[in-house]
Amino acid sequence: MQVPVPGLFLQELKMRNSIEEIASSYVQLKRSGRGLVGLCPFHNERTPSFHLYPETGSFYCFGCGAGGDVISFVRRIENLDYMEAVKFLADRVGMQLPELGVDDSMMRLRARILEINRETARFYHRILKSPGGKTGLAYFLQRGLQPGTITHFGLGFAPDTRFALVNHLQGMGYTDQEMIQANVAVKTRAGMPMDRFYNRVMFPIIDLRGNVIAFGGRTMTDQKPKYLNTSDTLAFKKSYGLFALNFAKNSGKEQLILAEGYMDVIALHQAGFDNAIAGLGTALTTEQAHLIARYTKEVVIAYDADQAGQKATARAIELLRSVGLLVKVLSVPNGKDPDEFIRSYGEQGPARFKQLLEQSGNDVEYRLRQLQADCDLESPAGKVQYLNGAAELLSQLDNRMEQEIYAGRLSEETGIDRAAVMVQIDKLSKKRRQSQQKKEFRQFQQETVGLKDRVNPDKREHFRAANAEEALIAYLFQNNDMAERIRAKLPPEQFCTAFNRRVYECITDKMKSGLQVGLTDISDVFSMEELSAVAGILAKHNSVAVGQNDAEEYIHVILEEKTKLNADDAKQAQAQEIQDYLARLKEQKK
Repeated sequence: MQVPVPGLFLQELKMRNSIEEIASSYVQLKRSGRGLVGLCPFHNERTPSFHLYPETGSFYCFGCGAGGDVISFVRRIENLDYMEAVKFLADRVGMQLPELGVDDSMMRLRARILEINRETARFYHRILKSPGGKTGLAYFLQRGLQPGTITHFGLGFAPDTRFALVNHLQGMGYTDQEMIQANVAVKTRAGMPMDRFYNRVMFPIIDLRGNVIAFGGRTMTDQKPKYLNTSDTLAFKKSYGLFALNFAKNSGKEQLILAEGYMDVIALHQAGFDNAIAGLGTALTTEQAHLIARYTKEVVIAYDADQAGQKATARAIELLRSVGLLVKVLSVPNGKDPDEFIRSYGEQGPARFKQLLEQSGNDVEYRLRQLQADCDLESPAGKVQYLNGAAELLSQLDNRMEQEIYAGRLSEETGIDRAAVMVQIDKLSKKRRQSQQKKEFRQFQQETVGLKDRVNPDKREHFRAANAEEALIAYLFQNNDMAERIRAKLPPEQFCTAFNRRVYECITDKMKSGLQVGLTDISDVFSMEELSAVAGILAKHNSVAVGQNDAEEYIHVILEEKTKLNADDAKQAQAQEIQDYLARLKEQKK
């Protein structure tokens, strides 16, 4: 159950924040009939399955099942809780959030965590510039960072003691539990808080609104783990953020450079490449790829040249391409990372790195070079191995012209006719499409009969009733004025599935008020997953014209199925009564 917000406020909020306008600022949408369609921002896909329905103020992805209203869209895309999303939308249009006599403890805790993070960042930065931080400062200077760069990024030092920060924050009035919730402290065996980070140089992680949301701490030796990052908190989800995007998004450059580590990014910014960003200690995620796509159309991957870096590059290419980005891959000579490369050339470092950027090839060329490096093109077996791998790679491309161009290059490299290469590519492309179609059909079959319905597990056992219930719910969202009449004929207890019963009871109760009820008006009652299920119901019935006679038929089906269900229950009850009677007889004989 989310925080209840007055219905009139929600009505105005959704009127002034159209879902079409909000979603279009994050997703490239195209008109399709009365709705819009685009690539889903919540999962990795090549074919658009994200649908927006302005008439109902809802969205639904037929690929991953994410759905809801404008509030749940903002919750997902910005990683906010319910009330934060409401406030986000209210602030956007200058609306004052009403006073709510409710428990807002989670919101207040998140605000306290952000305060703690800000004060922690200041504490670490002060320590770095004090005599107690000389080892940390020496490390940064030895890595070639200038004082201005250190200040710009707010870098710091966690002293080699386990209670320096805890004592400081306690003196400012923060509780032990708040520090642990912020993950700047951990609990000892004795139950006392102690500093999570110690004897490490510190990198504050700042979100796009300027909040310090987390920290990365690096050892100055070979101690493991080299990097220690804040765990997920109420204010931070590592799969959503990107280091230095708060600076890079304002660089004015046409591309972003995706580096592997914090030091690489900072060194690049210092060298004039203020469009550099990095992940947060984990492999690139779908959410991060979508976030990047909001700020650029081209990404240059500048990961380390070691095996782990190459593996991470392959994953990043797939994710970045899937969100429509042009991807290039920068190869740093001699296995160096960007930071090492720039420092190794002294004053010429930035100019040399710029040359590497200009020479970087696109991701297809990079992956073909990787394949070629593993094959002996002088031998027939090696040539076949290379051609098969290349054809598999090119079969994954959606652009026919790209396939044709690279098939021509393969022909020149290997002496094999281009037409023969294209035949193999087309064969593999067809096989891939057929495999995907079979997968989608199996998924459709399972969803149709309710096998994968986690929100409404009753659907599997009461398939006919559940479909009628869903159709009736969709009808009521389109015909609020019929709610009172339909509920008089069909009380909620006549529904066969528990989830649909909850939805039906909730919307018909709210429709008594006379306000037009949509998904936004129930977004405080249902969880994100449940709201997605309701959005799915609306999406599946969006193009179906339903009249009053159809609604009457749905009611008839539901009542008929409920009668059967009651009869089955009676039979089971009678059977149980007989078993109980026999059990009592046995007891009497004893």
